[in-house]
Amino acid sequence: MTLSRTNRLSIFVAALAYTAAVFGVAAAPAPAEAKDGPYYIARLAQPAADERAVAGGVAWACKGDICVANKGTSRPINVCRDLNREFGEITAFTARGKELEADKLAKCNGN
Repeated sequence: MTLSRTNRLSIFVAALAYTAAVFGVAAAPAPAEAKDGPYYIARLAQPAADERAVAGGVAWACKGDICVANKGTSRPINVCRDLNREFGEITAFTARGKELEADKLAKCNGN
C-alpha cells in the first residue's frame, strides 16, 4: 500500500502537532504553582532596604518586612539562610504554604 504525497504530508503534520501538544503539556507549569501565588514568603525582623534581591538562587520581591519569591532548586532551609545573609534576621519563613519549624528557623538565622 502506498500513500500519496498529500496523505504522507497530512500524517507528518498530525504527528508533529501531537508531539508539540504533548511536549507543551509536559513543559507547562503545574496549575497549583502557577495560580497560588509565591512559593516562598519570608517575614523580616526589619523592613528590607531594597525591593529586589537575589538570594538562595531565586529573585525576591520585598515590600516592607515581607519578601516573596518563586520556587528555587535548593531546600527551603538553604534558601532561608541565603535570604538571612542578604537581609538579616527572618522571623517567619514559609515554603509552599508550610511554615519552617522553629528549630529550622533558628538554624536559618544562624542560631
